[in-house]
Amino acid sequence: MSEQPPYLRIADELRQRIAEHVWEPGDRLPSRAQIGQECGVGENVVRRAQELLISQGVLEGRAGSGTYVAEPRERVRVVRSSAREQPSESPFRQDMKALRLQSDWESRTDAKVPAPAEIATRLGIAEGEPCVRTTYEFLADGKPVQLSTSWEPYAVTGGTLVVLPEGGPHAGAGVVNRMAEIGVTISHAVEQPEPRHATAEEASLLGIQKAALVTHIRRTYYSVEGRPVETADIVVPAAHCEIVYEIPINR
Repeated sequence: MSEQPPYLRIADELRQRIAEHVWEPGDRLPSRAQIGQECGVGENVVRRAQELLISQGVLEGRAGSGTYVAEPRERVRVVRSSAREQPSESPFRQDMKALRLQSDWESRTDAKVPAPAEIATRLGIAEGEPCVRTTYEFLADGKPVQLSTSWEPYAVTGGTLVVLPEGGPHAGAGVVNRMAEIGVTISHAVEQPEPRHATAEEASLLGIQKAALVTHIRRTYYSVEGRPVETADIVVPAAHCEIVYEIPINR
């Protein structure tokens, strides 16, 4: 059996110290150099262990101050699944209801925004073509838990009742249900999740520390003809949210 990687061993050691109340919530941890010396490892190993525990919500990094034991906070379970698209309710609202949390979101839509190069590539359109851009801040019991920026080609929804995702008779219905209203059938979505550090703006909006770990999901919806009809950048704080992928099985 292969030996456990050093950073996982150190993460277990730090977690154990917290469980045994050597460090309490809000306490500042010793320096990485001190922990490394005590445990017989280098500072980079300690850093990786701390980053893992920060992503799990056990520790909290504070820029320019150090690493602290995080206050206990229940992680929000975010389920990613096409099977959860319902005509009457958004998947996010379903997730929050399951957790007995009050869900809400704030949004802002700008029409005919020129598509940046990356967005144009994802949507299969020319750079600069007009899009409808909507930014979201999703809330659970009034606290931000997810950010999203959605882009839809204006050529798809322009002049229809669903051109504004959060306006009109189909406001808040979600991409799949809104597109169905104009005869566009969504066949599938592709999501690419990756971990990274939060930008200063994201940290401010999510109420987390600057450079805290987040999961960045690039999502694109495709019609049955294979045309991309919406793409979004979804940002979820790793310490506060647990992302679960639900895979429907067709029989």
